[in-house]
Amino acid sequence: MHFAENSAAILSPAHRNKVSKNFRIFLVLLLSLVFAGAACAQGLGWNLVNWKVRSDFPSVRRISPKEVAAWLKDSTRPPPVLLDVRTKAEYDVSHIAGARRVEPGSDPGALDLPRDRPIVTYCSVGYRSGAFAKKLQDAGYGNVRNMIGSIFQWANEGRPVERNGRRVKKVHPYNALWGKLLKAPLRADVSATGKEM
Repeated sequence: MHFAENSAAILSPAHRNKVSKNFRIFLVLLLSLVFAGAACAQGLGWNLVNWKVRSDFPSVRRISPKEVAAWLKDSTRPPPVLLDVRTKAEYDVSHIAGARRVEPGSDPGALDLPRDRPIVTYCSVGYRSGAFAKKLQDAGYGNVRNMIGSIFQWANEGRPVERNGRRVKKVHPYNALWGKLLKAPLRADVSATGKEM
């Protein structure tokens, strides 16, 4: 499923038309940047991604990877519930320790999530998790934040990811285009099935 199709499956019909038009504009700009040069594209690409997430989900509070890392180490605060809003193939390559995977199109009402604990969502770059954070808010969860840059930014900043309880270095790149936002040494080599090779 492509990124636009994936986001359309998550959003309400009223929001879908606005998102679809904005997404096409955003994709053209991002593709232009990718072909302009990798270093330049990564910096400007992140600016566009973050603008797009803020634009489509303005009511969703954001939190940086640095703030999440500090929070997870702070024993004086209740830890957040970390929700990894990616596919099983992406999660199986690596994820943040302690994260619970939820399918991007999941119904928050069908999940057994505590309402008395803060929730932090993340995906590859923040869009799918932003959409899911909005759905959580709409379902009555009040203490929800979306991690800026999500697992790509987390890994780009040198923070740990794991698979089966063991630290690993690679992250699923989502696809060839979006994977350019992930530093090259961190991109997992995935086959057509999405599994790491």
